[in-house]
Amino acid sequence: MKWFLLLLLLIPFVFTQCRSKQTKLILVARDTTITRVNAFSELFLDSMQVESFIASRELDDSSAYLLRNFYNTRNYQFAWFTNDGLAEQASVFWNLYTQYADYAQDSILVDKQLRMEMEAYDSPDTAFKASTARIAQTELLLSQQFFNYVRHAYAGKVDPEEMKWYIPRKKVDAVALLDSLLSKKGASLDKWEPLNKPYKLMQRALVDLYQVSKNGGWDSLFIKPGDSYQEGNSGSFVAALKQRLILGGELNELDTTDVFTSSLTTAVKQAQSSFGYRQTGVVTAGLVKALNTPAKTRIEQVLINMERMRWMPEEEHEERIIVNIPEFKIHVFNDSGKAFDMDVVVGRAGNHTVVLNEALKYVVFSPYWNVPRSIVKAEILPALQKNPNYLIEKNMEQTGGSDSLPVIRQKPGGNNALGRVKFIFPNSYNIYFHDSPAKSLFKREKRDFSHGCIRLSEPRKLAAYLLRHQPEWTSERMDEAMSSDTEKWVSLRKPVPVVISYFTAWVDSAGLLNFREDIYNHDKEMAQRLFTHTPR
Repeated sequence: MKWFLLLLLLIPFVFTQCRSKQTKLILVARDTTITRVNAFSELFLDSMQVESFIASRELDDSSAYLLRNFYNTRNYQFAWFTNDGLAEQASVFWNLYTQYADYAQDSILVDKQLRMEMEAYDSPDTAFKASTARIAQTELLLSQQFFNYVRHAYAGKVDPEEMKWYIPRKKVDAVALLDSLLSKKGASLDKWEPLNKPYKLMQRALVDLYQVSKNGGWDSLFIKPGDSYQEGNSGSFVAALKQRLILGGELNELDTTDVFTSSLTTAVKQAQSSFGYRQTGVVTAGLVKALNTPAKTRIEQVLINMERMRWMPEEEHEERIIVNIPEFKIHVFNDSGKAFDMDVVVGRAGNHTVVLNEALKYVVFSPYWNVPRSIVKAEILPALQKNPNYLIEKNMEQTGGSDSLPVIRQKPGGNNALGRVKFIFPNSYNIYFHDSPAKSLFKREKRDFSHGCIRLSEPRKLAAYLLRHQPEWTSERMDEAMSSDTEKWVSLRKPVPVVISYFTAWVDSAGLLNFREDIYNHDKEMAQRLFTHTPR
C-alpha cells in the first residue's frame, strides 16, 4: 500500500521555481486556513516585512517569488522559530547547511551575520531573549539560505522537487488524517514519497499500527503493574499480556490461558528488544509502562520520527558514524554497510547532547581534560573549599585564570575523566567522543549521565577502526600511547562524517519496530505543535 501521509500532514512547499530560469513565475494564493490556533508556530510575519527584506537584499525576481510563495503557503507563519526559540528542523537544516558550505568552500553560501546569529540561538546555554525584529530578520535569512542551499547542493544532480524538506504548517489529528488517507489511497501523490529506506520501513510499520488503532487498540488490555512477571506465573495479568503481545506481533499463537509459558517468554524478550530493555524474559514495571502506551500515542511517535527522517541527508554508501541519542548507541558504517555498534553514555537532561553533523578529524591518546568553566564553578570550587588538596588528589592542575575563575585541566592518567582516548569532530558546542573510567554506567539500560559529550564503551575498538588505514599505528603503538602520561594527537588521513541524531522510533535491520523514551522531551515539544488534541 502506498503511503503519502506526511505530504498531507505537513503540506510541503514545492520548489518548482528553482528548476529553470524559463519557469513561469506564478504567485500562489495565501493560505488563510492557517491561524494562530492551529499553526505550528505562534510567530507570524506580515507581508511588508517580507517585501522589505526582498528590497534590502536586492533579490532577483525568481528568489523574490520563492520567498513570497513560501510564506503565502504558510499564511506568513514562521518556519524556523517558535516562542521557545529555534524549531527542531531549523537546527537540523543549519547543521546540514554549514557542513555543505564548509565543504563546498563557496563564498556565496557564507553569511557571517546569519552564522553568528545561529550560533547564539542554537546554543543550549543561551536563553531565548532576542527581539521580535531580530528573530524576524533571522527567520527570513534562514529561508533565503535554504533556497541557496537547494540551488547549490542539488543543481544538476537532483530536481529540487525531490529534496523532501517538509516544514510543518498546521496541526492535525493524526489518526483522523490516517483514516482519511487510507480511504483515498494516496491517489497520485507517490512522487512525493521519500526514497530513503528507513522512511519506507516506517511506513509499513505505520500501516500495522493504524489497523490496531482502528480496531480499538490495546487500551482495554491494561496490564496491571507489578514487581515482575516471569515464566511459571499465572493470573489475569498474564492473559492481558498475551493479548497485548498478539496485537503487537510479538506473540504469534492464539493462547488465551492465564499461564506464563515459554512461548510468552520468547515474545517478552522480543518486546524488551523493541523497547531497549535487556532480553531477560522477565516483565518489569518499565516494560509494562511501555506496553500500556496507547496505539494512538505510538502512531504520533512514528509520525514525528518519520518527519525527522525527511530532514536527514539521503543514505550514502560511505564511511560514517551515526549516534542515536535515545538509543544510547553509535552505529559505525563503512562502504560495505554496518561495521559495528557500540553502547554510549549521552548528556543528561539540562546538559543534553546536541544534534549535529560534523567530521571526525583527530584521535587524541592520553588526553588532557580541560575542565569546562561551568564544572569549575559548580563542582571544583566547592570541592576546593572543603579540601585544599582536591586538585592534587584528582591529578589536576591550574594553568591560569579567566574572569575570576581558575583555568583547570586534568592530566593524562587512569582516573582522567576522558579516559585514555578521545575523538574530535570540531564543533561550536565542544562535543566529542571519549573513553571513561566510569565503566559501570555502561551496564545500565538508560545511559544519560554525561555533561553533554559522548562516552564510549569500547573506545579502543573505535580508535583501531579509524586508524586501520594508517599502518604506523600498530596495536602495540596504540596501547603504548593510551598508557602514556603525554598527550598525543593523531590526524586521520580522511575525516569521517559524524551524525548525532535523535530518533525515538525506527525499524531496525531485523524488521523490528523500535521505540525509546523521549529523554529530552523533543517528541513532546513536537507533538504539541503537530497534533491538535495534545494538551498545551
